[in-house]
Amino acid sequence: MNANGLLDWLHYSLTEGGARGRKTILRFSDPGDYRQILKVLERMRPRRAGAGTGSIRRLGLIRGISCPSPPPSIARDWNDKIRCEEDETIRIDALSRGSVSIDQGIPWGVRHIQAPEAWNRTTGLGVRIGVIDTGVDFRHPDLRYSVERGINLIYRTLPPQDDNGHGTHIAGTIAAANRMEGMIGVAPRASVHPVKAFDYGGTAYVSDIILGLDWCVRNRMHIVNMSFGMQNRSRSLLQAVAAANQAGVVVVASSGNDGRSSGIDYPARYGNTIAVGATNELGRVASFTNRSGLIDIYAPGDKIVSAWVGSKYREMSGTSMATSHVSGAIALLLALKPGLTPQQIKEIIQRSGKPLKGAKAPRAAGELNVIRLLKAADIRK
Repeated sequence: MNANGLLDWLHYSLTEGGARGRKTILRFSDPGDYRQILKVLERMRPRRAGAGTGSIRRLGLIRGISCPSPPPSIARDWNDKIRCEEDETIRIDALSRGSVSIDQGIPWGVRHIQAPEAWNRTTGLGVRIGVIDTGVDFRHPDLRYSVERGINLIYRTLPPQDDNGHGTHIAGTIAAANRMEGMIGVAPRASVHPVKAFDYGGTAYVSDIILGLDWCVRNRMHIVNMSFGMQNRSRSLLQAVAAANQAGVVVVASSGNDGRSSGIDYPARYGNTIAVGATNELGRVASFTNRSGLIDIYAPGDKIVSAWVGSKYREMSGTSMATSHVSGAIALLLALKPGLTPQQIKEIIQRSGKPLKGAKAPRAAGELNVIRLLKAADIRK
């Protein structure tokens, strides 16, 4: 392999000048080429301190790297060996009403899907859920017994502490466990492992999500909650989701909040995720949710109260909130039937949905119901 041009550019990209500008994901077709690049990067490591540190990141799950965009000549010369793709930004998206007080231990969405009726049989014990989001407020009293070790992909030396609030809200719906004084989530004895990929403003790169999925696979998560979306298709993210799925990880993703009836966001649009839309308290499809035949299940996502940073609570609406209900419900299922594959779980989710209310409601997918879910998996009292 004559890699001189590529290696010269990689060396340049490790300087201050190369660390600026647009970012690209490079995926290597040949495993040998990828191993050679990794060896070169390893040799360069001692020179990196103080000069573009972190500008090149290894994406082992997809046999690729994230780096400053290469010159056009590199892309042309390596067209048959490297797949180039812009490392796009991706944002979390939810509608917030502001801080509220908790007046009931079990939020309406948790009750609506009948999670409490299953707690005498399963509480999600032993199930590990990776939440790729803005982190988690470790000091929140409702999450004290629910949050386990995670990773901060933005500042590697720091814990994945939430500086936005979205990730804490998601974690609360999944596994909060403070019924006497605070709230209780869908699977109160499941373990949430926060993967901080989004910054204070709720923005991440696609490569951050891939790194998050890689961490979840290596640390043997059972479920990954992805309460975010983008409208553009990323082949790199598709490959990462497929690899996680192949490793036995269930990937649950939100469909988006644009009110579209003809399509849903990525990564929910990929066939190897469980795509989630949102409903309201009446069991009707929420006005903001994207909807189409690609949705696998709908779940409560309107006016959802959950944990927030600073040991507070907040009401939020969005398919993000609906996704966290589904992740919690799958944790309840997996605690009883740990041998189920991601494909089996998706099929159970699809066939167990409760019919949606409303004459114009979609018929391809129903609304999440834990009791129906367990029955569909042949789990009885």
